[in-house]
Amino acid sequence: MAVDSDLGQDDNSSTGLNRRKFLIGGGALGGLVVAWAFWPRSYEPNVAATENEEVFGAFLKISEDGQVTVVVPQSEMGQGVYTVLPQILADELGADWRTVAVEPAPINPLYSNIPLAEQWAESLMPAGTEKLAENAAVRWVAQNVAIREQFMLTADSTSIPAFAASFREAGAAARVLLTKAAAAKWDVSWEACTVENGIIANGDKTLRFGELVRDAASQSLPDPVPLRTAGAGSLIGQDVPRLDLPSKLDGSANFAGDVRLPDMVFAAIRQGPIGETRLKSFNRGGAGKITGFIDVVKGDRWIAAVATNWWAANRALDKMSPVFETKGFMADSDKIDASLQEALDEGPGTRFVSRGETKGAFTDENLFQARYRADAALHAPIETRTATAEFKDGSLELWMATQAPVAAVQAAARALNIRQERVTLYPMLSGGSFDRNLDNEIAAQVAMIARQMGRPVQLVWSRAEDLMHDHYRAPSQARLDAAMAKAGRVEAMQIKIAAPPSAREQARRLFDGMDNVDAMRSSIGEADIKAVAGLEVPYDIPNLTVDHHSAFVGVPTGSWRSNAHSSNVFYLESFIDELAAKAGIEPLSFRMQMMDNQPRLARCLTSVAAMAAWDGGLDRSGQGIACHSMRGGHIAVIASASRGGSGLEVRRISASVDIGRIIHPDIARQQIEGGIVFGLAMALGSATRFAKGLPTAKRLRDLSLPRLAEIPPIQIEFVRSEEESVGYEELGVPAVAPAVANALFSATGVRLRQLPLFGEVS
Repeated sequence: MAVDSDLGQDDNSSTGLNRRKFLIGGGALGGLVVAWAFWPRSYEPNVAATENEEVFGAFLKISEDGQVTVVVPQSEMGQGVYTVLPQILADELGADWRTVAVEPAPINPLYSNIPLAEQWAESLMPAGTEKLAENAAVRWVAQNVAIREQFMLTADSTSIPAFAASFREAGAAARVLLTKAAAAKWDVSWEACTVENGIIANGDKTLRFGELVRDAASQSLPDPVPLRTAGAGSLIGQDVPRLDLPSKLDGSANFAGDVRLPDMVFAAIRQGPIGETRLKSFNRGGAGKITGFIDVVKGDRWIAAVATNWWAANRALDKMSPVFETKGFMADSDKIDASLQEALDEGPGTRFVSRGETKGAFTDENLFQARYRADAALHAPIETRTATAEFKDGSLELWMATQAPVAAVQAAARALNIRQERVTLYPMLSGGSFDRNLDNEIAAQVAMIARQMGRPVQLVWSRAEDLMHDHYRAPSQARLDAAMAKAGRVEAMQIKIAAPPSAREQARRLFDGMDNVDAMRSSIGEADIKAVAGLEVPYDIPNLTVDHHSAFVGVPTGSWRSNAHSSNVFYLESFIDELAAKAGIEPLSFRMQMMDNQPRLARCLTSVAAMAAWDGGLDRSGQGIACHSMRGGHIAVIASASRGGSGLEVRRISASVDIGRIIHPDIARQQIEGGIVFGLAMALGSATRFAKGLPTAKRLRDLSLPRLAEIPPIQIEFVRSEEESVGYEELGVPAVAPAVANALFSATGVRLRQLPLFGEVS
């Protein structure tokens, strides 16, 4: 996956999408439009093909033996994107699923994730211009900047929304070309031919795809290309075998840690506390006693040991006892808590949601107020950060899993001071991520180590390093105020969220190449619309405001499965339950009376109530309910829980889900189920506090994650729908923690207002 210089990609002096480029020409909008007029806009596919393969656009190639290879630009992290997107294309193509294969896409602007660019536009615009992103012209600019700058990213459940239409069109175009080639052989109208299971037919005459690929490539396409009517294919809605599963089961799947190259060595790394840290000293002599130790490589803020095996490299680091020096702020949870509280109580807020008028709505008689907080959360995927690299003849080859391949290439190129097109990236399968792989710092580290060693190197972060140098889900605090009428109706609500501007910080790391410290420092005080994500309140509250109060917390923060939805939905849905209790109305009825304009979410609520035999959560039954709408999907969750002598016991979790038309039912169920388990883990742990610049959680055992025996039965029902398919990979997460908290309130009468529910971990 090298950057092709013919694609108009800048050299290493230009490191991607940044605020300077967003302001080319001066004006926040006019300058961009003018600048875009001079940018190249025509790109060709750069898919590699063998002699017996024919490339049909950017997403498909077909071989003479009939193999259909689908090119997928999204990172496979276990979410099934290597199956769902090929399934869409193969269904429209009329392929035999047994002949379908998949490969990762090369870097090319053709694979830019336009919906994600639109979602992130606010974070890429200068602070104070957030409202401009609502303008259609600015959205257009975001789309075009994404294409120009190769916005190849996997994040925010956008794989299906971003690429479903393109994959369907690619399948349709190839089907028409193949059909026209067959029709020419038979001297019949191509419209009279049928396509099914990789075979073109006209009456008794049949030809397979492989027999037609050469002739098909020279055919012309009609305008527009006709798509099949919905449901005409045989694959959509079916549980076709996952394309990545057989190799994962038999062990032949290659992850970054499985790469083996001739003369390869292994590296382990140590990094100092979070903040302005530099390597001060180390004892090289101690490492010399370790069998297999080869050399030491130093960065400004890290040190790596290289050996014939990783265990020797890691032990060598222990023996070297590296000492780091940190200046300025050192991460400390007491200081973080104080900073968030100060921002919430005294800091200026930026209003992102305003409905009606809340001024004067609150009085001593009608006001109900609650405060909540959430600690920083860790990703902790099974695979820690891992990369393999070889630097030879001024060029770098890089094997790693990344959700941002262009940023990974740029990070490696910057570290070596070479042009981006001198870096070739081989995207690997990811052993989980939850957005951990948006961090590409390891690409720079392994590139530097490989250059110094002059031979292939595999760098693996230890579990402790992975947890200590994560980009955490932002810690936050919230204050929610409600004005309630005597009948229990919520007349007004104001929500204030204190949190760092994580999305802006993330954007500076990804697109400006900033390190953690510079990204945090340059984002201080900025407002971030993504900090209030999840607070598009679905209830009919006539007067509503939602504000973000920016806070400095001194730890790097970024994307995490469901992002701020994970904490903000906990705040909102727990507070709604508190209001229901104050009004003396059972929680489901309380929600339903405020849901006149949310029919799909309301249906999920009534469906899950029937499924779980909802009893109102009264009389200490231990049932709790919560719901959420997210990126076009809807979910309602009922948890049955209690607190006993051994801690929290969750007996059952039920969920009703509406994600539109379902492409692969089993993968959809796996993702919702996995999200629910992830949400349960968030309710119980997954978090850390900080002391002396380091997180207190340094091992998986410190995270209070639920064990397999503690996972309750999970019941999921999907609402039948013919609405457009939406991304659902994160939808299962946010509503679980509030449902469990509400269940515990039902069971014990105790209201828990923090994440994790039982306070500090580690």
